[in-house]
Amino acid sequence: MSIESSLLEILACPACHAPLQEQDEELRCTSADCGLAYPIRDGIPVLLVDEARRPA
Repeated sequence: MSIESSLLEILACPACHAPLQEQDEELRCTSADCGLAYPIRDGIPVLLVDEARRPA
């Protein structure tokens, strides 16, 4: 399930406040320094730093 583009425009990384990009059923931080990936569960982004993973 895809996140609406209007919602994606206003979402930001909770850790560094950089914009997010939808990729592989996750929202990924666009900052090269941060780069956290937040899961999307049942169409709802889980924007909790404790739930994020750092992609390899």
